[in-house]
Amino acid sequence: MFKKLTVGKNVTCKGDLKMDKQAGIDIGGISFNWDLEKGEFLFEQQDAVLFWVSSAMKSFFDTIEEVSGDEASSLVFEATGFRQGVGVGEYFQNMKNVSVTEAVSLITNTYSSAGWGLAKVENLNIEEKTFTAKFKNSWEYKINKAQEKSEGGKYMPAHYAGIFSGLLKENIWYEVVKDQVQGDDYTEVKYFPSTITVNHNIRQLARKTEMDEILHLEAVVEDKVRDLTELIKELSSPIIPVLDGIVVVPLIGKYDEDRSEALLEKTLTNLPSHKANYLVLDLTGLHENISSHTASFIEKIGSASSLIGVTTVLVGISPELSVIITQSNVQLSKFDCFHTLQHGIHYALGQMGRNII
Repeated sequence: MFKKLTVGKNVTCKGDLKMDKQAGIDIGGISFNWDLEKGEFLFEQQDAVLFWVSSAMKSFFDTIEEVSGDEASSLVFEATGFRQGVGVGEYFQNMKNVSVTEAVSLITNTYSSAGWGLAKVENLNIEEKTFTAKFKNSWEYKINKAQEKSEGGKYMPAHYAGIFSGLLKENIWYEVVKDQVQGDDYTEVKYFPSTITVNHNIRQLARKTEMDEILHLEAVVEDKVRDLTELIKELSSPIIPVLDGIVVVPLIGKYDEDRSEALLEKTLTNLPSHKANYLVLDLTGLHENISSHTASFIEKIGSASSLIGVTTVLVGISPELSVIITQSNVQLSKFDCFHTLQHGIHYALGQMGRNII
């Protein structure tokens, strides 16, 4: 048998609870019982546990936020509070001879006895299913203060939304209009019927998280493509000073507008620094399906080079490539053309009065 101690206002407990392995106490009609041999604590005849708010419970919240992140953990607390509240509301809704108003009084009294802080429900309109709740010094507020939060959590507001969703059999949601964490005397929350649900918010967060991940991956891909493109530009069309006064630029693959402009700028910028007299364009590595744009680009780079005093020589033109160039209606006949790179270099040397011994 539990030792029963009844405590009212201005009444002191008799007996030493510390000495008893089994004890109970009644405060404001709410029962608390202990069985130290079993390691049990009962609150209203139900198994319960006690935690220190600003230490143990704070560590619990901190860990969830550390693992999940602020946004996800906030939704976890909100969803948990709401769903637990629904269970409480449905329990009282199923009690016979207990009105919604009486159930609210029982709930707030019970929660106050359990250390949830003071809660007051005002302006309850059962027909419109609206009301206002004021919370002061709740355990969530104490945890948020210990965490040095800038705004209050969502567990308590969502919990009462769940309670009244269960009591009124309609989805109730909330809006926080005052926040004790932000310096108000209490947290004030307005409640109303709504299509907003915790499931909706969970899906919204999942979609947002998925979209954020997609955007992150797209950004990574764009960075990699940009780096790869720059690398290709550097490797695919190098400017090679083979001999004094002679620079070779091999053209490799396909050339679109961007790649063509980049190579044109790079070539014209570097020719003077190499003191080039002859630019040998090696077309051996061009894609066999050469486009009219590429043919036009070859003419453009040759003509631009001549404007800065550099003579262009074309090498590596295969019979197939010559047919394609001819069909493109781009006139490259104004440039000296040779079958191999070796022939082109020998020609350039000869034009400068030099040869290879």
